Amino acid sequence: AAGIRVVMITGDYPATAAAIAAQIGLPVGSGGITTGAELSKMDDETLLEQVRHSNIFARMVPEQKLRLVNALKANGEVVAMTGDGVNDAPALKAAHIGIAMGGRGTDVAREAASLVLLDDDFASIVHAVRLGRGIFDNLRKAMAYIFAVHIPIVGLSLIPLLLGWPPVFAPVHIVFLELIINPACSIAFEAEPAEHNVMRRPPRPPKEPLFGKRILLLSLLQGVFVLLATLLVLGYALHQEATEETARTLTFTTLVIGNLGLILVNRSWHHNTLHTLFYRNPSFWWVTGGALAFLTLTLTLPLLRDVFHFATISVEEFALCALAGLISVAWFEFYKAHGQRRRDDARRV
Repeated sequence: AAGIRVVMITGDYPATAAAIAAQIGLPVGSGGITTGAELSKMDDETLLEQVRHSNIFARMVPEQKLRLVNALKANGEVVAMTGDGVNDAPALKAAHIGIAMGGRGTDVAREAASLVLLDDDFASIVHAVRLGRGIFDNLRKAMAYIFAVHIPIVGLSLIPLLLGWPPVFAPVHIVFLELIINPACSIAFEAEPAEHNVMRRPPRPPKEPLFGKRILLLSLLQGVFVLLATLLVLGYALHQEATEETARTLTFTTLVIGNLGLILVNRSWHHNTLHTLFYRNPSFWWVTGGALAFLTLTLTLPLLRDVFHFATISVEEFALCALAGLISVAWFEFYKAHGQRRRDDARRV
């Protein structure tokens, strides 16, 4: 599971190692149980091949444990080593991630390790992997969102000036938007639960960047579609000879709805938006609910309308803005559905 292979390296006898492996459901592997005596006769090339096919290594001394860790690393594996004794210290130090037992582990093992397992429970490593993958995914989602949402903001700041249209933004509008963007990135996305398949996919390549080309392209497309929707609304308002305040109100409302739409569709890159509405994430509802409530106040209260240089708009005009904002992000739902179908087809094959 999770693309992680478990290997047992022990000083116990082969029969003891086999019994423990049977209890925990660890397959021996096509290479059988390898003993320390057998390993000592292997050259490096033979050992590199053996560690690919054997999951149990018995009667190992500290030097051989270290050699096994180095062989796994030489095969391109990312190695996490667990241990509790002085004899495990060299291998713990050599592994990419050394994990020492906090309860029964020796001081030497804890000093050599990168992490200390406080409860001495192997299952805690599984929980840590799940948590780490979830955090990594959420960081990516937050970065994708923050990149996408700033494209329409920059576009609406520059394009009207280049076309001779009235400006859309004043500082107060930027403050409003940042009051949505910052909590969404730092609170709402970080509190999202892990994706359903987080422990069924292989580990990412160690050198894979946090924000790769594919995510950059998707974020760019998301931002461009929201920008196009807001420009269409602005152009429509000016074509209808609406006042500057009315055009600004319609455009800004579309942008806020599109902004919230970006938050919605980026909550999960595998499930559709309707499914994510059942996720337990109160901070998401505080951010989106607060944004909608404040937008409603700015559109209805005369004092706030004056501060934001807004005009009164009808329910039909608000519905038009909401429709344009939501349509601008709807394509990403089809992209997710297509990706899910491809993954389902791959599993069936």
